[in-house]
Amino acid sequence: MSRTTLDTPPTAPDAPAHLSHGLKQRHLSMIALGGVIGAGLFVGSGAGIAAAGPSIVIAYAVSGLLVMLVMRMLGEMSAAYPSSGSFSAHAERAIGPWAGFTAGWSFWVLLCTAVGLEGIGAAKIVTGWLPGTPEWAWVALFMVVFCVANLAAVKNFGEFEFWFAALKVGAISLFLVLGVLAIAGVLPGTDSPGASHLTGQGGFLPHGSEGLVVGLLASVFAYGGLETVTIAAAESRNPVQGVARAVRTAMWRIALFYIGSMAVIVTLVPWDSKEVVEKGPYVAALDHLGIPGAGQLMNVVVFVALLSAMNANIYGSSRIAYSLVERGQGPKPLGRVSAGVPRVAVLVSCVFGFVCVLLSYWRPDDVFPWLLNMIGAVILVVWIFIAVSQLLLRRRVEREAPEKLVVRMWLFPALTWVALAGMAAIFVLMARQPDTRVQLYSTGGMTLFLAAVGYAWQRARAAR
Repeated sequence: MSRTTLDTPPTAPDAPAHLSHGLKQRHLSMIALGGVIGAGLFVGSGAGIAAAGPSIVIAYAVSGLLVMLVMRMLGEMSAAYPSSGSFSAHAERAIGPWAGFTAGWSFWVLLCTAVGLEGIGAAKIVTGWLPGTPEWAWVALFMVVFCVANLAAVKNFGEFEFWFAALKVGAISLFLVLGVLAIAGVLPGTDSPGASHLTGQGGFLPHGSEGLVVGLLASVFAYGGLETVTIAAAESRNPVQGVARAVRTAMWRIALFYIGSMAVIVTLVPWDSKEVVEKGPYVAALDHLGIPGAGQLMNVVVFVALLSAMNANIYGSSRIAYSLVERGQGPKPLGRVSAGVPRVAVLVSCVFGFVCVLLSYWRPDDVFPWLLNMIGAVILVVWIFIAVSQLLLRRRVEREAPEKLVVRMWLFPALTWVALAGMAAIFVLMARQPDTRVQLYSTGGMTLFLAAVGYAWQRARAAR
């Protein structure tokens, strides 16, 4: 199995024109800060709370620790070798071309499908404000806006994300402040709930360990999107500094925004309240406080979070595709760069995303659910490639280029093995749950197929 040496980046001999470096440090800083506040936090956390009850805080803490380890490993490799291919390029460098192929294209499918799902979520909010308007038309409008913005210049993506992230960070920070004041009993017009919602309605573990497991699985997939900053860093003027800063602040961002907000929500609102799932946990919490218009304002924030995720995923999918083609692992047209932007990759990613939207209307009972199941566990597959790549690359970097270790994985290799054990445990838990078992098998099938294609391509290339 051929491997690329540390001194030579994995690129094809006929690599296309390079991407621009149009992202500024303020863009990267805000992408790192706001990127952690994903649509999954606002939209998907309600189901986790309904399953796990107050123990959702434990679920988010456990999965948050795993994500911190993954981000540290990815940050170590990305600071040493910045690349728009991020973990895909690292997997090729550490394991072989087939691994980069598998990680890259599976993640591309995930991001493109997510573009469509986030568009549908944003359109549902708009049709709630403007009843009678067609959902698909709103999705098409959002897709066109972000597609055009990403086609023009990378700085457009950066500006959109800068302001989207600023709004998300401001909103969730205000939510946390109001929530803490209400819990302390000093917010005017509210009484402190104390620990009644944490110990009542069945206690801290109302559905036992099974409920905690369901909440844990829900929380793991809410963290998707943290990888974007390592992809974006390659198009900044100082990628090493950007990645290092993002990784070093990941711990407090995850602790504050994810674990902190879950703790506030389950303390303020009964976990079994219907509004937690129907309205979303953040809207339910603000409505519970009786702040006029606050719940509707949070709907605006959720809407922005979905648009932000759309924008980031269009960007991320196009750059992953570009990097794969640059390394000779995809159709050459996808690698064409104009004005520093891989425009064909942007267009193809947007079209794939919109096809997913159309499938949700045309084939909602067979093809669309199959597609959703196929991407269900992709993020875990990517994390495994990250961990294995870091395990293999670290020793080689220490031996051949130790000055590149600007970011270091904690307690290497012990915590890398701990992370891999945690991922294996999540796979086992997914296999035990009927709802996630299908996702596990479907994702496994896609991964094996891509690995076989990637390995066959690698062998054919080596035989030339």
